[in-house]
Amino acid sequence: MARGPRYKVPRRRRREGKTNYYKRYRMILSGHPRFVVRKTLKHIIVQVVKAEPQGDVTIAAAHSRELYKKYKWMGGLGNTPAAYLTGLLAALRARREGIEYAVPDIGLHSPTPGSKVFAAIKAANDVGLRVPMSEEVAPSMDRIRGEHIAKWASLLKEQDLSLFEKKFSQYLARGFDPADLPSHFEEVKNKILSDYKDVVGGGGE
Repeated sequence: MARGPRYKVPRRRRREGKTNYYKRYRMILSGHPRFVVRKTLKHIIVQVVKAEPQGDVTIAAAHSRELYKKYKWMGGLGNTPAAYLTGLLAALRARREGIEYAVPDIGLHSPTPGSKVFAAIKAANDVGLRVPMSEEVAPSMDRIRGEHIAKWASLLKEQDLSLFEKKFSQYLARGFDPADLPSHFEEVKNKILSDYKDVVGGGGE
């Protein structure tokens, strides 16, 4: 509803809750690429994007679906471990393109300490792509490795087998025991690092 002669209708993406144009303007003025992290109910998407006069240009990108298709990731595609691994993949691709610094762009996601968006940003910093972030907001490595998921799965399996089978149906359909998630995370992480030896200078930690 109009609120006076000076009322201006917000832009469509702002009305739809998709873009904060003030933040976007500030990031573009920095002149640096943006490390864009977006999450849906089931997936994580990370892109390194540079603003050009003709529009945004994607320098590097990764989607959590790739973890399953290329690296045989058996865990969920929208959880914290997947966010870290997807961020790792996008950051390594950006570094291969010569990008060493990017500003964080979490869109309209709430900057909640320990959230998935910060797991992806931490991954970038871990492989040398500098994306400013306070260490205080990053998830712990235990959480990034999925130890909380593994512990919960083990507890459910003991206390309520039917609920365990319901909550972890996708894991079980792939023949994977969620209790093995932390070690599986390290395995997949090292596979990704091995694919980018030219960037990180080694095959993993």
